[in-house]
Amino acid sequence: MKFSPQQILVFGFAGVILIGSVILSLPVSSATLQPVNFVDALFTATSAVCVTGLIVVNTATQWSLFGKIIILFLIQIGGLGYMTLATLFVIMLGKQISLKDRLAFAEGMQTFSFVEIKRFIVYVVKITIAIEFAGALILSIKWVPEFGIVKGFWYSIFHSVSAFCNAGFSIFEMNLSNYVGSIPVNLGVTSLTILGGIGYIVMSDMYSYKKTKRLLLHTKVAIFTTAVLIISGAVLIFLLENNNPSTLGLLTLKNKLLSAYFQSVASRTAGFNTIDISALTAPVLFLIIGLMFIGASPSGTGGGIKTTTFATIFASIKATLKGRKSVTIFKRRISAEIVQKSFILGCLAFVFVSAMTFLILIIEGKDFIRTLFEVVSAFATCGLSAAVGTPLSFSSFFTPLGKLLIILTMFVGRLGPLTIAIAVMEENGAEKFHYAEDKVIVG
Repeated sequence: MKFSPQQILVFGFAGVILIGSVILSLPVSSATLQPVNFVDALFTATSAVCVTGLIVVNTATQWSLFGKIIILFLIQIGGLGYMTLATLFVIMLGKQISLKDRLAFAEGMQTFSFVEIKRFIVYVVKITIAIEFAGALILSIKWVPEFGIVKGFWYSIFHSVSAFCNAGFSIFEMNLSNYVGSIPVNLGVTSLTILGGIGYIVMSDMYSYKKTKRLLLHTKVAIFTTAVLIISGAVLIFLLENNNPSTLGLLTLKNKLLSAYFQSVASRTAGFNTIDISALTAPVLFLIIGLMFIGASPSGTGGGIKTTTFATIFASIKATLKGRKSVTIFKRRISAEIVQKSFILGCLAFVFVSAMTFLILIIEGKDFIRTLFEVVSAFATCGLSAAVGTPLSFSSFFTPLGKLLIILTMFVGRLGPLTIAIAVMEENGAEKFHYAEDKVIVG
């Protein structure tokens, strides 16, 4: 039986999650040596591999050192993509990479082509190690003096990997809320998050700029959209939460600015928090839902519909309202195929999130805004949660069926609804004939 690249990607991720779930359900993975029930182990493994960060058991207290190392390993696999590591292993053995594996890698990493796949994979692994090592050194400035060399570096390495992979997992009981005013933690984590979310294609293009003296349109769109979302998000969070005593209200001006910036960055992809998300005002919760839904950039470690998809949809709507037939961004015309794909992806994401929210509301009967927030966070592989009075995610209050729906949402969100749809639908090949064109009235 032959599998498509999309099916290879889906089955591969599912296999890694299943193996991780089995390991996490073993007594040795638990701090108490009492095995975690399989649904919670499956939830944690999915959250780690899909680099989400939603948790139904406390990462700091529930898991043993072995369990935490397994979670860190799953995060790294999820961030790089299992196809990257599998292909790297083939390269190290000196074997040839099959065409199907090249296609699967290109699908998983959302690259333009697969011609120079070996060079790109080696670059991805090298840049990942370099950035995560640098991030760990920055974080160690705060945590080594506080916890000592061994524990301080362990915390630094774990959070550096988690931040670069946009996972949002923390081995502190209250996430990063105790470091609301720490410059190394705030700037270190946000820098790692931005670099991981911007995508390997952008980083590679930026590195090549000194030779080519030009940037890809993709790079320009990804950087510009990311910057606009971060700045506008930070400004709105600062203005709307400035007088809220449960979030920014009681902080110093420096810490208010740090927190607003940190939460704007983390809200799109990473899922870390330095303030109480459940205490945010309704407008800011709604704002964060929007930021999460957009998410990171293609070939990055974050989720969402992606910055470039959002920018293309926005440019298309703008062109339509102005009566233009072509869609342009930075004086370049976007093909009709890309515009169509962007709208399909946006619509599929909206329909899927709506359907999951609807089903979970029926099953769980919980608060609407917090349920919607949880579903979007899962789909966007963000990891933020608006649960009240607990460091756990809102999903921790769900029944096993509700948790399974969130697991499915994280899985679909990580791989992308379009990839899943193509993987499960049979291809019929090229159209053999065309129907006559007609019109319908819209609007």
